[in-house]
Amino acid sequence: MPKLSDRTRLIAGATRRGLGRRPVNPPIERASTMLSDDPAAMQDPSDGPVYGLDGTSAARELRAALADLEGASEAFLVPSGLAAVTVPLTALLRPGDEVLTTDAVYGPTRRFLTRHMADRGVATRFHPAGASVEAVMDQANERTRVLLIEAPGSLTFDMMDVPAVAAACRARGVVTVMDNTWAAGLAFRPLAHGVDVSVQALTKYAGGHSDLLMGGVAAQAPEIFRAINNVIEDMGWHVSPDDAWLALRGLRTLPLRYEAQARAALRVAQWLQDQPEVARVLYPPLPGSVGHALWRRDFDGAASLMGVVMKGGDKAAAHAFMRALSLFGMGYSWGGFESLITHETPQLAYRQHAPDLPGQLLRLHIGLENPTDLIADLTRGLAAWRAQQDSNLQPPA
Repeated sequence: MPKLSDRTRLIAGATRRGLGRRPVNPPIERASTMLSDDPAAMQDPSDGPVYGLDGTSAARELRAALADLEGASEAFLVPSGLAAVTVPLTALLRPGDEVLTTDAVYGPTRRFLTRHMADRGVATRFHPAGASVEAVMDQANERTRVLLIEAPGSLTFDMMDVPAVAAACRARGVVTVMDNTWAAGLAFRPLAHGVDVSVQALTKYAGGHSDLLMGGVAAQAPEIFRAINNVIEDMGWHVSPDDAWLALRGLRTLPLRYEAQARAALRVAQWLQDQPEVARVLYPPLPGSVGHALWRRDFDGAASLMGVVMKGGDKAAAHAFMRALSLFGMGYSWGGFESLITHETPQLAYRQHAPDLPGQLLRLHIGLENPTDLIADLTRGLAAWRAQQDSNLQPPA
């Protein structure tokens, strides 16, 4: 049989033969205690999960589907996207080690590194977002144990040559971990490009409906797999059967939603870059945008998340823009069916290497609404931005 597409494989896992009469989706089994018929079988995992922490049917199917999607020997589920990042870092780092990562790293990950890990003797070094592979590796030293990759980076969407930096790290014995939430395991597969551990927030696109929290961790090498598995076991990480069921359901339609939202996002991005109030749009699939050449070379698709850099402005103008919108929700996260907007300039203050932006930074997530309607809504937002700017120029009475 020829190799199946992702779109087909994610559905074919539900309809495979030889399992007898059953529902298309696995049952939701809410359980802590698992009963056995014989005392000798109580601790035998071959007879099914020994305890609720081991995961019931929906979690097991979700893990298998995620491992297949990521091209991994095994995939793990944890309670949030942040936990998907912190678990492998906890598993791989020891006091005296150092982790190297982008200055554009996800804010809660930065907090974990500079607070939790620093308190436990692990140092963090931040390289400039968008640095070359050579510049990144120049910052590594004998203590560097892990390179944490985000591509695109949070908020400013900086790209990295992931295959090249993964090869350079492997040559020096540095383990690579990549937060691959933007690509959702579809548009880019870190393990196939030499990365050791791929993580993503299943909260986002896999869930797809803004109603669950979950993270996924995928690995290939047995020693890394065991280290991550030990941390999950020892910490007691677990996801609820209801959330696992919802994420598995979302995974079945992920390729269709992901592609449709990417098409709409590119249309919105193209329109935005032509608006006089906009300095630039940070969206790798957009020609001329940050990291476009690397995205075109390595990625098979795109998320619908982008940064919009305005020409000048202040917080009042950004808030006026946001208040004028009726179709964009004001809330964090992304990957759901709804469009969202956030004001991100304040977060840039945490960076060590300040990005050179000529104005306020807004982040847009494009949902499944008609992009024509979204553009009309953004037109109203830009009018409110102009009105606020004009009011700032008025002399005091």
